[in-house]
Amino acid sequence: MTQMKPEVLDGLRAALRGHVLQPGDPDYDGARQIWNAMIDRRPALIVRCAGTADVCKAVAFARDHGLPLAVRGGGHNIAGNAICDDGLVIDLSGMRGVHVDPDACMAYVDGGALLADVDHETQACGLAVPLGINSTTGAAGLTLGGGFGWLSRMLGLTVDNLVGAEIVTADARRRHIGPRQEPDLFWAIRGGGGNFGVVTRFEYALHAVGPHVTAGLVVFPAAQGRAVLRRYRDYVDTLPNDVSVWAVLRKAPPLPFLPPDVHGQDIVALAVFSPRTPEEAAPVLAPVRSFGDVLGEHVGAVPYAAWQKTFDPLLAPGARNYWKSHNFTTLSDDAVDLVLRYAAAVPTPQCEIFLGLIGGRANEPAVDATAYPHRNVMYAMNVHGRWTDAADDTRCVAWAREFFAAVAPYAAGSVYINFLTQDEEARIHEAYGTNWDRLVEVKRRYDPDNLFRFNHNIAPAG
Repeated sequence: MTQMKPEVLDGLRAALRGHVLQPGDPDYDGARQIWNAMIDRRPALIVRCAGTADVCKAVAFARDHGLPLAVRGGGHNIAGNAICDDGLVIDLSGMRGVHVDPDACMAYVDGGALLADVDHETQACGLAVPLGINSTTGAAGLTLGGGFGWLSRMLGLTVDNLVGAEIVTADARRRHIGPRQEPDLFWAIRGGGGNFGVVTRFEYALHAVGPHVTAGLVVFPAAQGRAVLRRYRDYVDTLPNDVSVWAVLRKAPPLPFLPPDVHGQDIVALAVFSPRTPEEAAPVLAPVRSFGDVLGEHVGAVPYAAWQKTFDPLLAPGARNYWKSHNFTTLSDDAVDLVLRYAAAVPTPQCEIFLGLIGGRANEPAVDATAYPHRNVMYAMNVHGRWTDAADDTRCVAWAREFFAAVAPYAAGSVYINFLTQDEEARIHEAYGTNWDRLVEVKRRYDPDNLFRFNHNIAPAG
């Protein structure tokens, strides 16, 4: 970049509808900040794209000038793949449009849209697509990794509801892909991450959900955690697909429905969700209260879009974050005991361990139906280290790694790609399993020079 002539950059600026940021520009430092505050990188150029044509120009510029290339959607990825040092960042954050066709039950979502943007527009029509559980997450990164959340047991993963996309590949071409248009590439982006290009528009099938659902929290003391989690494990095996219950172990935040003396204490919280009415959901959810002595409960009718934002305060940007994750097909008694032991030793009040319940419709497709292969997984366990002071880095990371290693013998030997941190390259094969070889072949065809490598990379050489 230091050798690039000013007129070359002037030519890039003139070719764009958006604009270019460089170090020293007033908006540069804000534009390079992402959700995980542990990531502090300084790109040479940030191209804030206004549309797909800008993306094509930016891809061609990075390719022609040999620049490392990163792509920013929501900037929420734990590994910080949205930002690179000394290269070019394609920033889609200005492309947040969501168009809903209620008659066709379709949503057309730009590559920079957040989950909140999608929910806001789709819920205006009483429709939804299965997404994640934090509304500030980017729809692009979530989808490209697979995508699961409250609706996945009933409606499948996000990628199971993706019916088409617009993508800019390494040759700077805009392509419309789907089941009949370049089907191998379409297969690869449904779980293969950002390895194959810049997706500028996602086309989702929508389903009738809301505007109100039944959801909330039932909170138990951690001292009863063994009984609670064992009963929970047996209970979820009986659930219909339209009911989901996740388990979260952490220090109790100051929730208004919890007595003040519970705040800051170790708890097991069960987050319940169903699109049913409270009256319809009551018989299925009633057993949860018998798992232990309930410290507090807040379950009832809530707008779906509001429930999607419930955990946002616990996942706000600006904190330092480090994750370790395992998939599980079942929870053994030994695994439960380890979860409880390490949850009781969280290094900061912001740290937590959660069990995201999957199963149901998400497990019905064949392993090779999409690039996302984990169709036997019942739980995605995420060890979420979170803190604010860099002086706590060592002990928080050590806690997460120690628990990860201890529980590994009881896990499925696979991992959700969106939960991998930047130091886990050796686990990328675990994320793709038997789909790996086909992904390498698609990579060779569409990105033979590995232009899109600032990600959990699938190298074209395999």
